[in-house]
This record gives sequence, structure tokens and C-alpha cells, in this order.
Amino acid sequence: MKMAKKIIFWILVGFALIQFFPIDRINKPVDSAANFVDARKAPEKIRTLLKNACYDCHSNETVYPKYAFIAPVSWSVKSHVNEGREHLNFSTWETYNKDLKKDMITKSIQTIQSKTMPMPGYIVYHKEANLSEAERALLIQYFEEMLKTKTY
Repeated sequence: MKMAKKIIFWILVGFALIQFFPIDRINKPVDSAANFVDARKAPEKIRTLLKNACYDCHSNETVYPKYAFIAPVSWSVKSHVNEGREHLNFSTWETYNKDLKKDMITKSIQTIQSKTMPMPGYIVYHKEANLSEAERALLIQYFEEMLKTKTY
């Protein structure tokens, strides 16, 4: 019993200590000329869907939830955001070349269709990101039109 108390004590000490090493949650400034929804003058419904379901991980407009301020959860959240931005950052859309834009739109369609995006784990804590079938179809239609007209 004494050993269990020591283990619990040191776990709590370790947990308290890691709180002193916060992650960087500062978003880079967003240039509206490069930002997808602004540069494309996206319709309000598309803008809302993207902001609610995609922008937290795929832009420089991340709104970190309260749980993202507690280590080690914060490390996981930051890792997901960094990875999301690596694959597609809507805030820097206009800096991508045409081939990269086409590829990103194609992959966006695939992930929306397969329901791998937004990530199921994200939807649990962000109900506004839980896209209905109609909302998914609307986004897919919007992206497919971009591909069809080559306006990406």
C-alpha cells in the first residue's frame, strides 16, 4: 500500500511538472488575399461549413479548446493541428501551385466522401463539425465544380 501511494505521488508530481512546458498556440496572421474562403469569395454556407469542420486543423485560425491547455493532451492536439496544416492549410491557399491545389481538392473530396474528415475523434468534442450528408454533398459539389472549371 505504501508503494502504491509513492507511485501515485510521483505520477501527480510528474503531471504537475509537465504543465510548465506549454505548447505554442499562437496562430500566424492570416492574409485574406491568400485565405481560401476570402480569395475564392466562397458562398456563406461553404464558408461556414469549412470554418466549422476544417479550419481548426487546416488553417492558421485554430481555436484551441480548454482541454488543449492541459499536458499531455495539449501535445496531441498540437500534433494533429501541425499535421493538418502540413497536408492542407486554407490560410495559405493562394501560395500553392495549381497542381498542389488540384491534388488537395481531390483529396478533400475523398476524405469527405469516406468520412475520415473531419476526424471522428474531433467531432466528439465539436458537434458543429459533424457534417450531415447534405452538408457533405454540398462541399463535395463545391470542390468538384472547382475541379471541373479548373478554378482552384
